[in-house]
Amino acid sequence: MLERKEVAYEKTVLIGIVTKNQDEEKLDEFLDELEFLTYTAGGEVVKRFTQKMDMPNSKTFIGTGKMEDVRIYVEQNDIGTVVFDDELSPGQLRNIERILKAKIIDRTNLILDIFAQRAQTSYARTQVELAQYQYLLPRLTGLWTHLERQRGGIGMRGPGETEIETDRRIVRDRISLLKKKLLTIDKQMATQRGNRGKLVRVALVGYTNVGKSTLMNVVAKSEVFAENKLFATLDTTVRKVVVGNLPFLLSDTVGFIRKLPTQLVESFKSTLDEVREADLLLHVVDISHPQFEDHIESVNRILEEIDCRDKPTIMVFNKIDAYKHEIIDADDLVTEKTKAHYTLDEWKQTWMSRIGDNALFISAINKENIDDFRKRVYKEVREIHVTRFPYNNFLYPEIVEE
Repeated sequence: MLERKEVAYEKTVLIGIVTKNQDEEKLDEFLDELEFLTYTAGGEVVKRFTQKMDMPNSKTFIGTGKMEDVRIYVEQNDIGTVVFDDELSPGQLRNIERILKAKIIDRTNLILDIFAQRAQTSYARTQVELAQYQYLLPRLTGLWTHLERQRGGIGMRGPGETEIETDRRIVRDRISLLKKKLLTIDKQMATQRGNRGKLVRVALVGYTNVGKSTLMNVVAKSEVFAENKLFATLDTTVRKVVVGNLPFLLSDTVGFIRKLPTQLVESFKSTLDEVREADLLLHVVDISHPQFEDHIESVNRILEEIDCRDKPTIMVFNKIDAYKHEIIDADDLVTEKTKAHYTLDEWKQTWMSRIGDNALFISAINKENIDDFRKRVYKEVREIHVTRFPYNNFLYPEIVEE
């Protein structure tokens, strides 16, 4: 009988700050997300450290007193990894490593690490590698101890400068090579997209872990990898789907996230071309998540960055089976009603009512309201198709509402 292999998680602490632009509530949200990212990457969060500051300390991100608290905790509890919620400068990274003598990772590095773990195809691996090298280039000086000679002074004038320049040149050459490789793949993918004919293209977009791949599996009857972890899908999957008798192409794209590293947006631009070239977007939202409105805003911001904000869009509020609202006791005269107390019906009466029939409420995993989803997508795809091919009008009848 085979023994069950236990997964060894790295003991990790998280560090974040409350600033004038980020209050305590917002920081808690970001740290919750950072904890999920850490778990996805293979870490176990054992403690969080937070501090109120006007702005991050330019040398150590947090204050010296708080840094000493972290150092003592890391030393006494055998902590291997410390994760910061914001991107650290090369100088901050070196200073913190010197103090804590542990592995120091920032949010950007953590996301890049998850992408590196999840990249399955040569294309995804190339994109991730490019993003990693672009992140690494300004941080090279902190990575090799032989570069300590660069400090200067008596007896310190060694070949350090030559070595760091050699290292930088190697990385720059690698970045150049990867960019050329991606350009070649981009051209191949553009040709593939062109060869798909004039079928209507529909793209699933949304925050990471909202159920896009699960919905793709239900609609396309496919076996796209889906998991309750962040960034389960990196490679764009395209399937030919037929609803009624109307065929169209459905693509499942990489999930978005708040504070998405600019290196990833840049290196994944070809994956995002599936979104750019789509005729219709299905913006999937995990309505059971307490911060789903923030997630919508983050996705819309990235869609704006890639000039896709004005595309026809259907909002698909997924995971209605997992939605739970807080209840105020009838005798409680103190607690004020907030969005956390809204029922689904109450949410539908808010700004969601302005979306009209472009808002759908489903559970992809339980296939709840999937028939309504299919009908709505059919209606939209039909309109696009008939506009493109007016002579096909009679082939695809309109859905008559009962």
